[in-house]
Amino acid sequence: VQLVESGGDLAQVGGTLRLTCAASGRTIDIDTMAWYRQTPGKQRELVASVDSGGRPTYADSVRGRFTISRDSAKTIMYLQLNSLKPEDTAVYYCNARVRVTTIEAVTDLNYWGQGTQVTVSS
Repeated sequence: VQLVESGGDLAQVGGTLRLTCAASGRTIDIDTMAWYRQTPGKQRELVASVDSGGRPTYADSVRGRFTISRDSAKTIMYLQLNSLKPEDTAVYYCNARVRVTTIEAVTDLNYWGQGTQVTVSS
C-alpha cells in the first residue's frame, strides 16, 4: 500500500483546509485509515480515524472542527479542517492499517505517507 498526502498549506486562524490522502496498491486489504500529526520534539498523535464501515473517531482537540471521510473503494481519504487554530500547525500524516489474521495471530501492518505541512498563522 502506498499513500500520498496533499493539501497542506499556510492558513489563517479560523480558516479552512482540506487534506487528501490517495492510496494505491492493495487497497482492498485496508481496514482502518487515519490522520496523524506531529510537531518537532513531540510524538505523533492521532487526529482522526475512520474504520472499514465508515465510522469516524476524533481526538478531543479537533472534534467539531475537523471531519474525516473516505470513499468506499478505500482509495481516497479526506480531512476537512475548519476553524483552524495555531496549535493545529503540524505535519499531517496519512495512515492505513492492514490487519492480517492467521490461525496463530492477528498482525497489524501500518503504512504511512510522507506527510504534508499545515501552518496556521495569526
